[in-house]
Amino acid sequence: MQDQTPPATPPVDPNAVSTAVDPAAAAPATSVAPTDAAAQAAADPGAGTFDVTSTLPPGIDQLDLMMGNTDSLALSKMGFAHLIQHADVVGLFAFVVLGLMSILVWYYVLYNGLRLLSVRRSAQRVIDEFWEAPSPREAVARLKAEPAFEPFSKIALDAAFAAEHHSDSSGGRMAEALSRHEFIERALRSGVTREAARFDSGLTLLATVGSTAPFVGLFGTVWGIYHALINIGRQGEATLDVVAAPVGEALIMTCIGLGVAIPGVLAYNYFVRSNKQLYARFNSFAHDLLDYFATGQRVRAQRYGTKQHAPSAG
Repeated sequence: MQDQTPPATPPVDPNAVSTAVDPAAAAPATSVAPTDAAAQAAADPGAGTFDVTSTLPPGIDQLDLMMGNTDSLALSKMGFAHLIQHADVVGLFAFVVLGLMSILVWYYVLYNGLRLLSVRRSAQRVIDEFWEAPSPREAVARLKAEPAFEPFSKIALDAAFAAEHHSDSSGGRMAEALSRHEFIERALRSGVTREAARFDSGLTLLATVGSTAPFVGLFGTVWGIYHALINIGRQGEATLDVVAAPVGEALIMTCIGLGVAIPGVLAYNYFVRSNKQLYARFNSFAHDLLDYFATGQRVRAQRYGTKQHAPSAG
């Protein structure tokens, strides 16, 4: 029978035994407990992916956002379309008022400008046709053929009708109350006043728009800045991109107000000066008509410095 003795075991190191016994010491030193985000990502693998570009406003580059460049973000919150989109009832009312003012200004600018241009072109022709007519009856027929907006023909027709009416009432109470000269003069004065008033149409509106449109635009700007400050207070931050965008956008209303007022003021000054020159021609033509229908002859105007004086006797 063989002797069954156990094999000899090597000597045991005490340090190795303590290392093997302590499982916490054998664990890697870099292992940490999983965080909440990691646990959520493990539970839902698709939750960890976030598309930054999907939340950016139009025109904003992802690199600008990562580098902290908020200029493009501020500019995206400024503009005419953004102003209309985010305006309240008061802001929209100011914008509508400025729009109506602008439409009325350009309507009267075009209407009065075209009418004044047409009258200037036809004025000398109408005057010459009247004086060159072979007879007063032919002159009246030519004047009646002129358009309704032509003023010189209407003034001449007033004088002709007044002279004819006074002649028909000769010997009556009208001739006793007013002389022929006075009766025709009153008719001419009335005609000149009527035609001058027609050319003054729209001037009051142009003056009103020129003086009030900047204040309407300023009102819209103040109202927009007021709401911008309220939104800044709600956000709790006053950085440049937060302040510059709404304040700069509110200034657009002031620009619109100036854009409406400046054409109105320029058109008003131009038409006032042009109408004064036209009224002077009305009065000159009316005086010639008065002399013609009151005396039967037209007084020829003399230029200063060209009149020939008769030699003195002696």
